[in-house]
Amino acid sequence: MAYSMTGYGRGEIIHRDRRLLIEMKSVNNKYGDFQIRLPRVMAMLEPRIRQTLSDHFKRGKFDIFINFTDMTPNANQVICDTGLASAYVKSLREISETASIPDAITAAAIGRFPEVLNVETVQIDPDDVWKNLIFPAVETAINQMLSMRLTEGGKMKSDISQRLDLLSNYLQKVEQRAPEIPKLYRERLSARLNTLLGNRAEELFDEQRLAAEVALYADKCAIDEEIVRLHSHIQQMHDFLEHEGPIGKKLDFLVQEINREINTIGSKANDLELTKHVVNMKSELEKIREQVQNLE
Repeated sequence: MAYSMTGYGRGEIIHRDRRLLIEMKSVNNKYGDFQIRLPRVMAMLEPRIRQTLSDHFKRGKFDIFINFTDMTPNANQVICDTGLASAYVKSLREISETASIPDAITAAAIGRFPEVLNVETVQIDPDDVWKNLIFPAVETAINQMLSMRLTEGGKMKSDISQRLDLLSNYLQKVEQRAPEIPKLYRERLSARLNTLLGNRAEELFDEQRLAAEVALYADKCAIDEEIVRLHSHIQQMHDFLEHEGPIGKKLDFLVQEINREINTIGSKANDLELTKHVVNMKSELEKIREQVQNLE
């Protein structure tokens, strides 16, 4: 089953005056790369989130954003730095005495000075938050992303399959043309000998020597092995497109192997029609490669 590496998912859970929203998006990447941005109070839960994502996704670059709102009465507490407050009061009184300025120090005024009052989030119960908020929200976002990636992957699979069929058609034309090349070479060689040697062609270059030259050329330009391997690689790609799980790396490897065989055929081809088929095959293969690089 083909999955694209591009997708988006969103999950939102509200439980006991607590709200958690997770948004995740993914793009192409050779490996599984998870960038998780979550509130500091939930930092201890990052390994669980990462493991859950790894269980579902093997390739892609993921950006995960988690927003947590706690509206419970005891969600936050105000911490007063009494030592710092006393230091401010002492300094203000010194200023008042030195500059003969009336002393109008109030608790409210001191509280507005930096670092006197600090708001801290009360530590959460990680198991409770995981069970009731994070896990269900992550699962919802994952299911949305999987659905999107599967839909897009299905379209890519269809396109790759069609182009593999085109590749097979060009390969069949190559296969049909290959046996004709030695025959054409023999005709060209005979015509050239007759042009150069005239009536003495048969005397100086007999039929046995001509056959030996043609046999040597036929062996040099033989592409039977490459054709057999190409048929095998194309069939393997069709088979992998039906497999469960990640298939992108396997397909990418086969694309490289197919490209190698096509290049070998092109280097051996000393025929204009065969070269045209090779060019068409490379064109289709490049389009297949672009699609394969988008698959997980």
